[in-house]
Amino acid sequence: MYPSDGYYEEDYRRIADEIGPTSTLPDTTIEIIRPPKNFSPRHVLFDFDGTLSLIREGWQGVMIPLMVEELQATGTSETPEELYRLCEDFVSALTGKQTIYQTIRLAEEIARRGGRPEDPRVYKRRYLDRLMQRIESRREGLRCGRIAPEEMLVPYALPLLEELTRRGVSLYLASGTDEPYVIEEARLLGLDRYFGEHIYGARDDYRSFSKAHVIGRILQENKVKGSSLLGFGDGYVEICNVKTVGGTAVAVASDEAARSGWPDPWKRDRLIGAGADIVIPDFRDYQALVEYLWNSKGKG
Repeated sequence: MYPSDGYYEEDYRRIADEIGPTSTLPDTTIEIIRPPKNFSPRHVLFDFDGTLSLIREGWQGVMIPLMVEELQATGTSETPEELYRLCEDFVSALTGKQTIYQTIRLAEEIARRGGRPEDPRVYKRRYLDRLMQRIESRREGLRCGRIAPEEMLVPYALPLLEELTRRGVSLYLASGTDEPYVIEEARLLGLDRYFGEHIYGARDDYRSFSKAHVIGRILQENKVKGSSLLGFGDGYVEICNVKTVGGTAVAVASDEAARSGWPDPWKRDRLIGAGADIVIPDFRDYQALVEYLWNSKGKG
C-alpha cells in the first residue's frame, strides 16, 4: 500500500530512550536536550499546524468521532468508547504525517471488521469538510480583520520570523496539510512574506510529497550540508527528517488550546524520543534561543 520511492513518511518509533540530564537556559523555558555542535544555521525549516499556526487547533475532535462513526457502520460489537480509544491511539501515533495516512489506517480497520472500505481519500475529504466547518469562523475572522493573526499563531512566532529574516537565513515551510490550504492560511496569518514561494504541503498524490523530500531539495539546490539546517516542529516526522541529515531539531511542544507557555507533556516526550535537540513550549524566549543557536559553535 505504501510507496517505496523514498518519499514514504515512516511511522513513529522512539530512537532516543536514554537522553541523560537536560538543562534549561537561565530565565527561559528553553530545554537543552543535547547542545548543537559546530552549528551555523543557514536554512530554517518550519512545520505549520501546531508549530506556527493554531487555526486548526482541535482537529482531533473532528477526525476521531468521524472515524468512530465509520467503524460503527461495519456492525462491530465494540462499544463507541472502545472504538474511540482505538481511533485516538492510532490518530495520535500517526500525528505528524500527512492526513491521508490516518485515513489509510481507518480503511484498514474497516476491512478488519468485515466492512468494505472506500478509498482513503473519500474519508479524508469527509474529515476536511467537517474540519472546515469547525474552523471557518477563524478563517473568516482573519479575512475580515475581526481576528488578529497573533491570536491564531503560536505565541511570538512573528518576532522570531522577523529575527531570522534579519539574520539573512532562508526560510521554508513544509506541512502535512494539503498545500492549497497551507498557502491560503499562511497568507491569512501574514506568514507568506517570510516564506515566499518556499511553502510546501500535501498533495492528492501523497507519494509526490514528503518533508524528507523538501529537505533533500533544500540541501541539493543550495549545495549545503545537512548540518546547516535548523528545523522547528511539533510533529515527529520533521524532527526525524532533520536529524537524519545531520541538522539541529527544535521541538515546539506547544500547548495549542491554552497557550499557557508551558510545554505539552505528551508532545515533549514524543519529540524527545524522536531525537529533538531542544524543546520549547512556544517562541516567547526567541531572543535567547537565537543567541544560543548562533553562538553555540564549538559547544558540546
